[in-house]
Amino acid sequence: MRRQYLWIVAAAGLVGSVLAARGASPAMAGAISGKVTYTGTAPKMKPIDMAKEPSCAKQHATPVTTENVVTGPGNALRYVVVYISAGDEGASAPSDAVRYDQKGCQYVPHVAVMRVNQPLEIYNDDQTSHNIHPLARVNSEWNKSQPIGAPPIHTTWEKPEFIPVKCNVHPWMHGWFLVLTTAHSAVTGEDGEFSLKGLPPGKYTLTAWQEQFGTQTQDVTIGGSETKTVDFVFKARPY
Repeated sequence: MRRQYLWIVAAAGLVGSVLAARGASPAMAGAISGKVTYTGTAPKMKPIDMAKEPSCAKQHATPVTTENVVTGPGNALRYVVVYISAGDEGASAPSDAVRYDQKGCQYVPHVAVMRVNQPLEIYNDDQTSHNIHPLARVNSEWNKSQPIGAPPIHTTWEKPEFIPVKCNVHPWMHGWFLVLTTAHSAVTGEDGEFSLKGLPPGKYTLTAWQEQFGTQTQDVTIGGSETKTVDFVFKARPY
């Protein structure tokens, strides 16, 4: 019984240390959760023909389309990045690398979020060569080939920026690197839901970004350990 008690105390101390590093005590850490949806008629995504890359084509059991707008049940929007754009003092970049894969001649995930100066590792999982070309404007733009079996590309970004990514070998491959200064961000899944935890009391600006529909912002005040619910609704529009 005593061992179990000591384990609980140690675990509580660990959680407290993590929250303290984020600027909040366990008793005062708040959260923001919500859902991102759309109104209107979502644009139809274009079909992708991978006939020229049979090794990639056979990895997909269903037809593949572009991912500019990916929807889910109940008009949910996937791949929306929700993050604190004001009010977060931030922290040093984590040492854990963000992994970005080229698999089935697609970028996985379609949208990858990382911090300024956080390591990024880019892998080629396919039986074909790829060429990864981040179209950075604020950071340095580069263009690198990655043959079959090549080691991962290791890189970092020094400044915050939303960077579109393409493959010059396979023109249908498109993705995004979102380089942020905040430690509080989330990418919505098929259900359109998000959750940001470990927020100290204060006033924040919450931003939701979708690559085709643009951005929306809402101001949120966290007072203690409460969880605020914030929803975003985008108006669908065609290309």
